[in-house]
Amino acid sequence: MEIWVNPACSKCRTAVAALDEAGVDYTVRRYLDEPPTAEELAAVVSRLGLEPWDVARPKEAREAGLTAIPKDADHRTDWLEGLAAHPRAIQRPIITADDGTTVIARDPETLSRILAG
Repeated sequence: MEIWVNPACSKCRTAVAALDEAGVDYTVRRYLDEPPTAEELAAVVSRLGLEPWDVARPKEAREAGLTAIPKDADHRTDWLEGLAAHPRAIQRPIITADDGTTVIARDPETLSRILAG
């Protein structure tokens, strides 16, 4: 299991604490220090069943100029590259289980689903 975190984020700290409490083996990726590539983001959004703009944090995406990019298939790569260049704009925490199940664990229900898997 891997979790992408920003240590300054309370939801990330909550998710890490829940993984610890559950005794789950996981790897932490501080995605601001080690940003995902556009290809890694493409794989994550595919597993989530979302588009890149769906995993963008509104304020940070706006500040990075990403919201000027159209939200359509022709600009999907632009979004992926933009998020890779501005990782602060990516929703967090993102957890990928060993079976490939991926969630954005911003609420207790989503977090419990990944732990139950």
